[in-house]
Amino acid sequence: LGRMKPVIVVHGGAGRIFKEREEGCRAGVVRAALRGYSVLKHGGSAVDAVEEAVRSMEDDPHFNAGCGSVLNEKGEVEMDAIIMDGKNLDSGAVSAVKCIANPVKLARLVMEKTKHMLLTDHGAHLFAKAMGIPEIPGEKLITERSRERWKKNLEPDSNPEEFQKDLGTVGAVAVDSEGNVACATSTGGLSNKLIGRVGDTACIGSGGYADNRSGATSTTGHGESIMKVVLARLILYRMEQGMSPEVAADTALDYMKTRVGGLGGVIVVNKAGEWAARFSTKQMSWATVKDDNLHYGIYAGEKHIKSVDEALASEREGF
Repeated sequence: LGRMKPVIVVHGGAGRIFKEREEGCRAGVVRAALRGYSVLKHGGSAVDAVEEAVRSMEDDPHFNAGCGSVLNEKGEVEMDAIIMDGKNLDSGAVSAVKCIANPVKLARLVMEKTKHMLLTDHGAHLFAKAMGIPEIPGEKLITERSRERWKKNLEPDSNPEEFQKDLGTVGAVAVDSEGNVACATSTGGLSNKLIGRVGDTACIGSGGYADNRSGATSTTGHGESIMKVVLARLILYRMEQGMSPEVAADTALDYMKTRVGGLGGVIVVNKAGEWAARFSTKQMSWATVKDDNLHYGIYAGEKHIKSVDEALASEREGF
């Protein structure tokens, strides 16, 4: 069998990206894509690569995942994450977890160390402890911006829905040199959400799906809408019918918009290594590396291309 050329695609969330945050979001998805690609180049698996890319964005306060997550109605961070291996359809997820830096890491441990697929809240917390994952104070995950926004949303005349357009779930999909695919998605959810609210991210088939027979996808956008149409699985189903990643993504996003009025974005890779980053929102930060070329953008129709070497050089100089 010919070796596959590895591919990674990442997103930093669909929605509205405020001007002053654009550079940080661009730099963040580029850094994540380069890190994931480096794992693939050194022979790492697709699962390793998507975990690494998502971890990089969880640690970046520009995104609504890990540090920088939005706050629930009580002013706390509750996070969801999922990871899936396209080889055997194994998946692990966590929901409503608090006080850990990298929910995607915990999701991977659920996949590899338990017979289950999804652990929630207190149980996830006990499992993290058993696995030796360090607990960090909840405050450590809260940025000034998240707190400001939470306060604004508490005001009587506020409209949290308005702010929820700037969503920033993070995700990654990859194909490794063995031809295996994987996906990972992580989020802080909706600003001022009810305690215990779980969105699409932790749900297999909605927040992400990976199957070597067709490809992998990670989604972002209005979680409840994504769950109604099981968006990730819908995209792969379209590819199984013979659509390209781009057409499959557009068709599914269009269906979600017309059927339930939901907006979102997706990244997709098929088993042949063709990829797409598509969205129905105003913006979505995304980046991909294939054939040692980095592509990235935020606006519809925007696509910058750099060689990986050039990108790594500017990365070292601090973007």
